[in-house]
Amino acid sequence: MKFQLKLFLFIACLGGASVSYAQVPETIKTESSEPGETPLDDVVERTINVEKRVLKYDNPREVDLMWEKRVWRVIDLREKMNFPFTYPEETFAGILLNGAKEGKIRVYSTKDDKFTDPLTAANLESKLVKIDTIPTVDPETYEETIQIVKNEINENDFKRIRVKEMWYFDSETSTMKVRILGLAAIRDVFDDNGNFKYEEPMFWIYYPHIREELAKHRVFMEGNDASPLTWEDFMEMRFFSSYVYKESNVKDNRLSDYLSGVDLLMEGERIKADIFNWEHDLWQY
Repeated sequence: MKFQLKLFLFIACLGGASVSYAQVPETIKTESSEPGETPLDDVVERTINVEKRVLKYDNPREVDLMWEKRVWRVIDLREKMNFPFTYPEETFAGILLNGAKEGKIRVYSTKDDKFTDPLTAANLESKLVKIDTIPTVDPETYEETIQIVKNEINENDFKRIRVKEMWYFDSETSTMKVRILGLAAIRDVFDDNGNFKYEEPMFWIYYPHIREELAKHRVFMEGNDASPLTWEDFMEMRFFSSYVYKESNVKDNRLSDYLSGVDLLMEGERIKADIFNWEHDLWQY
């Protein structure tokens, strides 16, 4: 009898513990509760990306790096596959610019692409804001004055993004891997008549440092507005189209320094094929 009583009390304790540790249903916001609140422009409040944690890169040992090559690419935002970069509601260039202005993203000078010269807030503002002087005449006194106008860089002027990446073969895992090292936003510069003059890189960004920030912004995916894909996922999965404009070489030349036209594009494709064939030939032979 005592044994049955103890067993009953033990089961009752377990039941109470299970009730106390039961999960409390989360409060899901599906509409604004107060008239003064901004209405929710969705079926449910999106919090997955905000709460998402980015997995850290693995740290390969130096002795395991059997082969590596640095490659520089250009993502042309006018290509159809790259249209998500120009989504009007939130462009990729806008994410970088706003992050740099708010201090969430650290930017570096374009003197080199080795991330050695961080830009100060004043230097960054001088790049993002152009100051013009406009002469104006008072219609009553006919007195001429100079008016200073500040024009901020338009994020829609960014048509290309440079990507610096490292391809390497990890002998420990016997796999070819790629890691993006940096991004540079390139904008088109026009004269007063609207004619294209040249392209200008604004700054370099060390990509591993902005993965957390990119993971907070969703990518517009054609065919599924509910896709939780973030910009960090998009870049890591390499869902973009690009062409190679430089590879590591003894003279540090770009392909355009000695090639042009179709030959330039063909050389970029050859570099892509060489990287693929290196791993393929390793196992075949």
